[in-house]
Amino acid sequence: MAKKETKSTAAAKTTKKASAKPAKKTAKTAATKKTAQKKNAPQPVKQLRLVHNDEWLAPFAPAIEGRHQHVLDKLAELTNGGKQKLTDFATGYLYYGLHRVEKKWVFREWAPNATEIYIIGEFNNWQEDKAYALRRLARSNGAWEAKLPAKAMKHGQLYKLSVHWEGGQGERIPAWATRVVQDEQTKIFSAQVWAPETAYEWQVTKFKPNTSPLLIYECHIGMAQDAEKVGTYTEFRENVLPRIIKDGYNCIQIMAIQEHPYYGSFGYHVSSFFAASSRFGTPEELKQLIDAAHAAGISVIMDIVHSHAVKNENEGLGNFAGDPNQYFYAGGRREHPAWDSLCFDYGKNEVLHFLLSNCKYWLEEYHFDGFRFDGVTSMLYYSHGLGDNFMGYGDYYNGNEDDNAIAYLTLANLLIHEVNPKALTIAEEVSGMPGLAAPFKDGGYGFDYRMAMNIPDYWIKIIKELRDEDWKPSSMFWEVKNRRADEKTISYCESHDQALVGDKTIIFRLIDADMYWHFKKGDENYNVERGIALHKMIRLLTASTINGGYLNFMGNEFGHPEWIDFPREGNGWSCKYARRQWNLVDNKELCYHYLGDFDQQMLKVLKMQKDIQKTPVTEIWTNDGDQVLAYQRGELLFVFNFSYNRSYTGYGFMVRQGTYNILLNTDDVAFGGHGLNDDSVKHLTNYDPLLARDNKGWLKLYLPARSAVVLMKSKDE
Repeated sequence: MAKKETKSTAAAKTTKKASAKPAKKTAKTAATKKTAQKKNAPQPVKQLRLVHNDEWLAPFAPAIEGRHQHVLDKLAELTNGGKQKLTDFATGYLYYGLHRVEKKWVFREWAPNATEIYIIGEFNNWQEDKAYALRRLARSNGAWEAKLPAKAMKHGQLYKLSVHWEGGQGERIPAWATRVVQDEQTKIFSAQVWAPETAYEWQVTKFKPNTSPLLIYECHIGMAQDAEKVGTYTEFRENVLPRIIKDGYNCIQIMAIQEHPYYGSFGYHVSSFFAASSRFGTPEELKQLIDAAHAAGISVIMDIVHSHAVKNENEGLGNFAGDPNQYFYAGGRREHPAWDSLCFDYGKNEVLHFLLSNCKYWLEEYHFDGFRFDGVTSMLYYSHGLGDNFMGYGDYYNGNEDDNAIAYLTLANLLIHEVNPKALTIAEEVSGMPGLAAPFKDGGYGFDYRMAMNIPDYWIKIIKELRDEDWKPSSMFWEVKNRRADEKTISYCESHDQALVGDKTIIFRLIDADMYWHFKKGDENYNVERGIALHKMIRLLTASTINGGYLNFMGNEFGHPEWIDFPREGNGWSCKYARRQWNLVDNKELCYHYLGDFDQQMLKVLKMQKDIQKTPVTEIWTNDGDQVLAYQRGELLFVFNFSYNRSYTGYGFMVRQGTYNILLNTDDVAFGGHGLNDDSVKHLTNYDPLLARDNKGWLKLYLPARSAVVLMKSKDE
């Protein structure tokens, strides 16, 4: 084995070589040093591809380049000038918090404003004890530490911190706690010692997400059960995961994983950022769920909330050690004006350390495959996007932008893909900030995808405001494809947002109260038939025009009839509306299974075209007067007739010559349609000498009112 060279021996060798030919070597060394300095110095930014690809961004190139350089400078600062990796910086969870190290416990906390800190818990009768006191570490910028013998605490015991500061004291849950539980009687939250004798043994150690295309099933563990109660990780794995597998989705996006004191916040008022919510079970049960999903080829991403934090002081970070601004902005920027929460100070390196470590923790500890970042618009702007119209590019570069938050989001994406190059990141962002889902090297912020939030708003608008005869296919087609060419999006008709109390799902907007009285087979009225038909067509148009992925919120695929209302004082703390009634789609006497069966078949058909999300969407025909739309993606041909009262016989399109077979028909009786077409018939193009030289012909179809078909050209031709 070769002897390892130490810094001292390396220095000695350099000195010896330099003394051999002093003058010549000194000059060479100086030149080499100068070259190295030039190489490592921040380089002038050339025109970034983001600007090159969009000439309308040219006037704002200095701002875009400035943000890019800001990230480069911060990256150099956090990685010691590039001598380390960003992932080396994001290891706070391995240092802070409670750890079992050999035959002792080590606990650390960052609390620069504290004067004394004690660990209190079941092991010392919740009393301050000098044996459990932390000491401030020298030259640490506010880190505290306690080293305790193994017998000082046991797995499962509850604990907190008693924190003192000038003029005050309070009990706090450690900021880096990885397990937090709530007492059922007192409703008080405490950290819990979590160190099982045997660590979870992963069954799937290497997993690669399938993104061709990415089909996301958005879900919430607690409300995923039919029973009127809070569901568990285990129940989800046993009862819901098999449904997702059968339906054909290849990714689950889980909400409300990070611990939150109020269940009704949907998980968006986070208190403990490193703790998986104990409402749903143990860390091992969550890991088992993720493991089972991976074994079935399904990736698992989580909603990560770094846009704000709960105000609570006892459970959260609001006033951790007597300093209300330890983690959060000072002054008027501290509180979010619309969310009753606190805004992180992304300009502090300690806060960057906390948040970046949080990203890495969920990837490493739980094997999540990525994140959907919540509330990105709120992070990007000092105004949080409230009241802003974003009508032109100037609105993205007018001084309203939080460059610290932009730098953090970019660093988070760089880190996540450094830890796991195959990880997926999605931005929930409504303003349309250019470059959000463009690569960092091109001047973007590095997200893999952004949510196409314009699409659900559009569907709601036309359902509410337009008569059926005024629905224009050209407008629909433009809206579902309205995205930047250099950014991938996640298209969706509706998410959990449209299912909450105060809003309505698409099915409820279409059918309303008739859902309760006419959704039994044989008892459908006009409203129900209209709603079922349009529900399928809207989903097919949205899902078939993706350039990245498609998302569905659990239950919406079969038209779940109820809104979501979490247990609260106003409803008697009932879980009646915080659940999913799977019994409805399982009941073949009701119409729900029509929609569920269609959704399943729709995903199967989309997968028939390899990499459909990368295949150009080629317009074949649009006629707003007839309300007919046709387009092609590879071998798949999509034809829609949105007219409510006009069916067309022999409606023709110019397509490639050949034989076309129907793969999917929204009017199929199996999906609640009228079955007016014989889908077994092969459709041959009619020869036209004027079109033949371009290998095209006329394809003539019967198009029933309010229906859509997907056809594929025979491959043996």
